Amino acid sequence: MKSCRRVNSIVRWVRLARWLTCVVILSLETVMSSPTTPTYSPQEYLAIERAAQQKHEYFNGEIFALAGASERHNLIVLNLAAAIHGQLKGTACKVYSSDMRLKVNATGLYTYPDVVALCGEAHFDDEQRDTLLNPALIMEVLSKSTEGYDRGEKSAHYRKIESLAEYLLISQDKYHIEHYVRQPDNQWLMSEVSKLEESIELPSIKCTLLLSDVYDRVQPVVS
Repeated sequence: MKSCRRVNSIVRWVRLARWLTCVVILSLETVMSSPTTPTYSPQEYLAIERAAQQKHEYFNGEIFALAGASERHNLIVLNLAAAIHGQLKGTACKVYSSDMRLKVNATGLYTYPDVVALCGEAHFDDEQRDTLLNPALIMEVLSKSTEGYDRGEKSAHYRKIESLAEYLLISQDKYHIEHYVRQPDNQWLMSEVSKLEESIELPSIKCTLLLSDVYDRVQPVVS
């Protein structure tokens, strides 16, 4: 009887050992097969970004590479900046193109709008003065790959910027601009224009934007 008990006990221990071995192997396989995304602090991101050749966004500890832009996109961005820059001469207002990084303090997003402008003193994230905090106006040129993001999540980030008074979403495939203006109750009023002879008033910087200037040398895409 004692021998049988010893045998049964050994069998139970062997089975338990095998079960524990399987659990450990499965756990290791799960860990090894699960991709891990490295996370970075804002300070680490800025150090990497300032030394990088390519631009990146940063949000919630992750860094995202930004794709290059098409010729049409670049032409429209340059037209926007030029049209506004000429009207701001002799004023306390400034316009920056897509190399100016923007930080949304409320959410922690770091990104690169196509065009930003403001009047008065520009506030920056640190002494490097390359990360703007207080835009009054943001302009984004839409592309097929990023339009959903620009209209949705990115716009939601922008609307949390206290200084932001208005922003534009500009199509690059057709003559069409959407203009969003913050109202006193913190709601946003949208208007849109689609004809080259039309214009948009930008009250935050006291400028007028002509569609003919925005789409200079840019032809609509024929579908």
